[in-house]
Amino acid sequence: MRAAVLHEIGQDKLEVLDDVEAVGFGPGRVRVRIRATGLCHSDLSAMGGVLPQPAPFVPGHEGAGEILEVGEGVTRVKPGDRVVVCWLPACGACPACRRGQTELCLAGFMNAGTPNFRRPGGDVFGFAGTGTFAEEVVVDAGCAVPIPDDVPFDIAALIGCGVTTGLGAALNTADVEAGSSVAVIGCGGVGISAIQGARLKGAAEIVAVDPVASRREAALGFGATQAVSPDQLPDAKQQITGGEGFDYVFEVVGRSATARTAYDTTRRGGTLVVVGAGAMDDHLQLNMFELFFDEKRILPSMYGGGDVLRSYERTIALWRAGRIDLEGLITHRVPLAEINEALDQMRTGTALRTCIEI
Repeated sequence: MRAAVLHEIGQDKLEVLDDVEAVGFGPGRVRVRIRATGLCHSDLSAMGGVLPQPAPFVPGHEGAGEILEVGEGVTRVKPGDRVVVCWLPACGACPACRRGQTELCLAGFMNAGTPNFRRPGGDVFGFAGTGTFAEEVVVDAGCAVPIPDDVPFDIAALIGCGVTTGLGAALNTADVEAGSSVAVIGCGGVGISAIQGARLKGAAEIVAVDPVASRREAALGFGATQAVSPDQLPDAKQQITGGEGFDYVFEVVGRSATARTAYDTTRRGGTLVVVGAGAMDDHLQLNMFELFFDEKRILPSMYGGGDVLRSYERTIALWRAGRIDLEGLITHRVPLAEINEALDQMRTGTALRTCIEI
């Protein structure tokens, strides 16, 4: 079968090969035919070594498709079912799951160290234990979440990561208060989803911050009340908040420099939500006095900060009701053979989300 493979960490191009085999099928596992997958910035981060991932590997973790085969003991899905791939399934038994913090379950991360593809030259890993830049993937049954028939594969793929992450950051983690002021730093697919979440919660002012003009323009169509470049953010802070700072600031880049800017842009007693996935050696520096004196809440948001399955259901309900726009997030479409074009679209910021049609 075909799959896009990164041979070594640090390479900036993927090679689309037709000699890749999905392996690991057995009890408790399912084989999924991928129909659509989104390109998330985390895929680029893994390719560049920012996020830890053994190589060679097949990137992609934001996918949807249909069940081809189920292993012994699998009763939740059957061949022919339409599913979204969940890269962080909850085991239901660990301390985090028992506390109701299923987004902190580590069971899914354990899959990342087990190869789930093979080539004639040896084993190949799947990013985050999945690897959706492939025609087929074998995953734990818990990673295949059934979706209703009226949800297109491309929309379902986005729900699998970016939309759930961004919406959840506003709805679950921050629980944005109606009438509040919000700034979102980084307006790709996840940032735009955070903007939509803040709009749903009734934020009065939502400032989108991004260096790319096309993304700023797009953000206005998704609910931002103002869109500025990073160097215009201080003026927006002064104009909207009188210099005090925003009630909520979402950092959706994953870098200490932007997190520091986000902290400085948050009012005293306000909330900074860290959504971007950054590197382990990139350290955010805060002094102990400001932590105490400013009383700002710093809230990391892992995969939307809530129960993933409930978040999927909520997102579908909001989409059906026309309360959120998911179709508009897909600005580009490419076939798997042109995956490197999608990577360029992500790197230059010309795409909110590129759908890879497989």
